[in-house]
Amino acid sequence: MKEQIDAAIKVLKEGGVILYPTDTIWGLGCDATNEAAVEKIFRIKQRSDSKSLITLVADLDMVGKYVKEIPEIAVQLVEVNDKPMTIIYPGAIGLAKNVVAEDGTVGIRIPNNEFCNKLIFKFRKAIVSTSANISGTPAPVRFGDIPQEIMDAVDFVVSPEFEGECTRAASQIIKVGLGSEIEIIRG
Repeated sequence: MKEQIDAAIKVLKEGGVILYPTDTIWGLGCDATNEAAVEKIFRIKQRSDSKSLITLVADLDMVGKYVKEIPEIAVQLVEVNDKPMTIIYPGAIGLAKNVVAEDGTVGIRIPNNEFCNKLIFKFRKAIVSTSANISGTPAPVRFGDIPQEIMDAVDFVVSPEFEGECTRAASQIIKVGLGSEIEIIRG
């Protein structure tokens, strides 16, 4: 695992795009603070850059690096939730502008996948996570479902042996506000 993580981190630091397993489905990832790397993901997915992207972080401490203030309700949601959950936080900071939504929010998830967690922890920065597909086509739930076009377009493909136990479904998405408002975007 260490060799795969080290190789992925080298690519991330160089502004490249990786194909990697998460706790939900296989994702395309890059350094979420690198605008040029994020643009590569939009090109690979053939997706408009007007749509924001989800980022993955190791823990709530790392969330604090990328939002002005963590709403208390978000802390409570993270503590009690037992399935993959992306929280949309207000007041994004420190991220590439093409990761952040027009309203200044950002979607962040703390994944529950050994490979993914070790990668993020060692990289020490947020990583973009978006499904490994061309925009508008079904998201691949297993490594074998990933289109060859996607595999050829990335700079590094993590070995499928690290797929692990994933939900094979996209995460729920909950938008939170500083006044503890909650909006369920995807259940």
